[in-house]
Amino acid sequence: MDENQITIVDEDGNEHLCDIVLTFPSDRFGDKIYVVYAPIGEYDEDGEPIYDAAIVEPDEGDEAGGRLVPIESEEEWEMVQEVFNTLMDEEGEE
Repeated sequence: MDENQITIVDEDGNEHLCDIVLTFPSDRFGDKIYVVYAPIGEYDEDGEPIYDAAIVEPDEGDEAGGRLVPIESEEEWEMVQEVFNTLMDEEGEE
């Protein structure tokens, strides 16, 4: 696994290797770091990659690691979607 990938364990205990698409800090909802990721080889009904996001909660004493915490507020989801859509729009223009 390279440094731009993470393994997500779903509620059934299945592991999914995911590409990290974007990480960014935001102080809008507290001092948090967000990660947007896409499970490798998983696509929606239109053949588009599936994207998901979470909050990175750093492990104390481990600068490189942490655990993922679900985003539970609708306002946080909207902020993450706005940042992600802006990035995708900018990449589409290049």
